[in-house]
Amino acid sequence: MIIDIPENSDFSIHNIPFGIFSTKDRSPRAGVAIGDHILDLVAVHRLGAFDFEVSVLERDDLNDFIALGKKMTSKVRTDIQKWLQDDSSILAGKQNLFVRQSEAQMHMPVCVGDYTDFYSSIEHATNVGKMFRDPENALLPNWKHIPVGYHGRASSIIPSGEPIYRPKGQTIPKDAKQPIFGPTQRLDFELEMGFVVGKNTEMGNAVSTNDAEDHIFGLVLFNDWSARDIQKWEYVPLGPFLAKNFASSISPWIVTLEALEPFKVEGPKQEPKVLPYLEYEGKKNYDINLEVGISPKNEKETTVCHSNFKYMYWNMAQQLAHHTVNGCNMHVGDMMASGTISGKEENSFGSMLELAWMGTKPIQMNDGSERKFIQDGDTVTMRGYAQKGDIRVGFGEVTTKVLPAK
Repeated sequence: MIIDIPENSDFSIHNIPFGIFSTKDRSPRAGVAIGDHILDLVAVHRLGAFDFEVSVLERDDLNDFIALGKKMTSKVRTDIQKWLQDDSSILAGKQNLFVRQSEAQMHMPVCVGDYTDFYSSIEHATNVGKMFRDPENALLPNWKHIPVGYHGRASSIIPSGEPIYRPKGQTIPKDAKQPIFGPTQRLDFELEMGFVVGKNTEMGNAVSTNDAEDHIFGLVLFNDWSARDIQKWEYVPLGPFLAKNFASSISPWIVTLEALEPFKVEGPKQEPKVLPYLEYEGKKNYDINLEVGISPKNEKETTVCHSNFKYMYWNMAQQLAHHTVNGCNMHVGDMMASGTISGKEENSFGSMLELAWMGTKPIQMNDGSERKFIQDGDTVTMRGYAQKGDIRVGFGEVTTKVLPAK
C-alpha cells in the first residue's frame, strides 16, 4: 500500500470519496480521502494521470467533475484504488501528492442549485403524527402513496465545522392567542442522509426507478436543523419555512454509490402497493450505521442516537422518480435529503423531538445535565459507516456548534 490506512478507518481502500479541500499553500481543489490523508487530484493530474481537463479539478466545487459522467468518475476512483495498492504506480514515492486531513480545510463539496427534503421514514412520520395529531391515525392518507417532500433552501447548506446561530422567528406560547417573536426555544437536529444529483435532465423528462442510480453521484451525512416551535406555528397550510431554512449541515466527503454497492439491502415491504412509476426491482436500501452525539460546551460527548439508513420506507430511487415524474428538471449538484431517519427502538429515533418525546423525557448528558432540545454552546456530531466483513466504507462526520442568536 502506497499510504498507511489505520484499521477501521472510514476512508479505506474500498471507499475513495470525493471532496474539496485547501491548505496554506494549496487553493481549494478536488481530492479523495484515504485513511488520515487526502490525495490531491490536481497534483495527480499534473502527472498525466487523467484523460480530461485539469480545470474541472481546480474549481472550488465538484460539479464539473461530476458532470463528466459516471463512466469517467468511476474510472478515476478505480484507477486510484489500483495505484494505491501498486508499489510501482504513478503515486509511488510521491509524498507531495498527499496532505494530512488534520492540516486541510474542508469546503462545500458541491455548489447546490436546488435542495429538496423528503419525509421518508415511517417510524419518524408515525412518531410525529402521534405527537401532533391523532395517535390512532398518525400517518396522513397520502403518506404510503407518495414520497412526501418539500423544497428547501440551498443557500444555507453548510459544511461540517461551520457553526450556526440560533434562529429567531414567531412562536405561539401555550394557551396564547397571539404570537411572540424571539429565538427558538426548541432547536433540534434531524439525522438524515443526502444524495447528490449527478446528471442534468431536461424539463418534461422523468427519471425512472430503473435509471435513478445512474443519476445519483453519491451520498453525504445531512443534519437538517429544525426549530420546532417556529415550525408548529407556521407550517399550516404550506409547510416548513423559517423553521428549516436557516441551516442544514453536511459532511464534506461524498461517498459514491459504487462504494456503497456491497451494502445494498431489501427495504421495508410497501403496503398498499405503490403506483407503477414507483415500483422498482432489486435492492435499493443501504445498510449504513448512523449515530448522533451531543457535546455541551467544554464537556465530553454523549451519544444520544443509534440508527440506520436501511430503515427508510421510501428509497432514493423512488424519491428521484417521484420528484421528476411531473417533468421537473434536475441539475448536477442538486441535493436531496432523506428526511429524519428513525428506527423502531427509542434510542434509534433521529431527532430530539422524538428522543425526548416533545420534552417529556429529557435525555441525560454525561456531565449530569439534561437535554430536551439543543442548547447554546452544544456541538452536534453525526457519524455514519457501512461494514460487511473486512470492508468498511464511512462518511466521517458532520459536526456543528450552536451559537446564541444574533
